[in-house]
Amino acid sequence: MIPLVRPDIGEEEISAVTDILRSGMLAQGPKVAELEALWAEYVGVRHAIAVTNGTVALMIIYAGMGLGPGDEVITVSHSFNATGSAVLSTGATPVFVDIEADTYVIDADRIEAAITPRTKAICPVHLFGLPADMAALGAIAERHGLVIVEDACQAHGATFEGRRVGSFGHGAFSLYATKNMMTGEGGLITTNDDRLADWIRLYRNQGMRERYHHEALGYNFRLTDLGAAIGIAQLGKLERNTEKRREIARRYDEGFAGSGIGIPVVPDDRTHVYHQYTVDVGDERDAVVADLKEAGIGTGIFYPIPIHRQQYILERGIHADLPVTDRAARRSVSLPMYPGLSENDQATVIDAVRTAFARHSVAEELAAR
Repeated sequence: MIPLVRPDIGEEEISAVTDILRSGMLAQGPKVAELEALWAEYVGVRHAIAVTNGTVALMIIYAGMGLGPGDEVITVSHSFNATGSAVLSTGATPVFVDIEADTYVIDADRIEAAITPRTKAICPVHLFGLPADMAALGAIAERHGLVIVEDACQAHGATFEGRRVGSFGHGAFSLYATKNMMTGEGGLITTNDDRLADWIRLYRNQGMRERYHHEALGYNFRLTDLGAAIGIAQLGKLERNTEKRREIARRYDEGFAGSGIGIPVVPDDRTHVYHQYTVDVGDERDAVVADLKEAGIGTGIFYPIPIHRQQYILERGIHADLPVTDRAARRSVSLPMYPGLSENDQATVIDAVRTAFARHSVAEELAAR
């Protein structure tokens, strides 16, 4: 079986964890501070704050902005649930707009029509590792006095016009076990806002600067030194592993050329880090996936039920007409993508996908006649 993902865990991570266990300093400590400093420098921002996961990273940013009932955040539905639920955690409302058909990221041309006097922020999702059009979004945000909150949970190291994601607004990164850079569970927030950074550091630590002196309402959203040690080791390999992902993507692109399979589109002004390699295989997607499973190829469907169609969203009276999102949810599938994927396995994936797609695209054409 060729799995969809496989974390790159080596002696660097094992040694780092062993050192922390021997030190006895397991909770948030010097390794967390080191990871924060390294990530801030890497992204190119003044502040990076480590937290328990990517969902919490988004939630804390919105809480620190003071969002509340009656406020709105414009975002996308073709994403993981946290993109919407983090907004709702403050009492604010997510307003969903459609995505670009070729890139799967937010369609900037649809944003201004969704802006109301209640709009406080725009949250682009750099989906699968591809940045959104940050030039267009930045111009819209500036015209309307809005904050940009980047859901960069899948886009560690991706760039737009040479600038890393997470530096265009307040950024949220996930460090979940399958991410390009991981700690098992964890998250990072990036910002150039000194006030917000100070508030977040208080909020994640029970509202304390000094032990037992709670100067603000806060909670325990800290990352452990164990996790941070893994994260530092992972950051040391991030650029190398990103290039390996790009090499695999190039082979996939070449392998699917001329097949009719829709491959990832990467505009010239940005770089893709390929957290996922996602293709459009048509309306017979589920049949293609079944064939691939039979052939021993792992796949992922991200995301089969868009956020705007989830029960808890509909129960709140949040409705959106998103045909491009619905089409992507119906037709797209992610293929094996991880740094250790061998060339032989890549060839096996390409052959199996082409075979399954050809078989079912013929059936789809016949059914349409």
